[in-house]
Amino acid sequence: MPETGWPAALDALLADFSLDVSTGKDPGELAQARALTAPGTRVHVGFVDGEDLATPVSAARALRQSGFVPVPIIAARRLGSPRVLREYLARLQAADAGRSVLVVGGDPAGPQGPYPDAASVIGSGLLEDHGVADVSVVGHPGGHPAVADGMLWSALAGKASALERRGLSGSVITQFGFDATLVLAWLAGLRARALSLPVRVGVPGPATVGRLMAYASRCGVTVTPGSARDYGISPADPTATAGPDLFIRALAAGYDARAHGEVKLHFYPFGGIAAMATWINGFRGCLKEHTDDRHG
Repeated sequence: MPETGWPAALDALLADFSLDVSTGKDPGELAQARALTAPGTRVHVGFVDGEDLATPVSAARALRQSGFVPVPIIAARRLGSPRVLREYLARLQAADAGRSVLVVGGDPAGPQGPYPDAASVIGSGLLEDHGVADVSVVGHPGGHPAVADGMLWSALAGKASALERRGLSGSVITQFGFDATLVLAWLAGLRARALSLPVRVGVPGPATVGRLMAYASRCGVTVTPGSARDYGISPADPTATAGPDLFIRALAAGYDARAHGEVKLHFYPFGGIAAMATWINGFRGCLKEHTDDRHG
């Protein structure tokens, strides 16, 4: 049985969530984040093809100046050379925005330079040379359409080992999904493999069903009829809005600290920062009311 009752587990999951923003092309997005999200929140900053380094660095600097913890994303296979990586890290360090990063493999099937995967970036030694102390890597509870599960586990173990060798603290950010039972089983499998890194479970923020399905297709996330139903998605109405209420409640209800280890949430605000923050504040309000009712 789970060690923690679900209201307490929900409160713990929401206590230190993180979230994504775009690279900062839209100043309004950062303004919304400042107005609606608590200072100290970890905010991931993407790097889109065709952008120069100044754009994500500027967004990371703005987040830092607003009291957030910027987490710039480094895509290994998109790095053309060590010089590009050094320059990006140096700019982030100069902006006081590069202490924490997320290192991913990236979308290209083959590397554009000397880094075929996240472990090779971690193992380069360039991260700590530029002041990076905390590195997140990616996990895939729902699998990956182009990579066998055995290879995914091996890759995650390799990244954990690389972090340990370089003396870097780390965590795992999972791809978003809609099936809490699948996520809980993956967490148990992670711990059974003696991988103890803290995990932030990827959660899709409230958005229209059509938008959620579009992102799932783009990111290779499988949506079964069962997971759609359990998440509250009605494929028959793509204009309806679905949120993660049921998913998070199921995650909290099944959570067992002994089996699943340290777990927090990472939100992907597919419906926008404002909708995401409004949902979080509303959900917390409902949780508080439930707790007050129980103890009133």
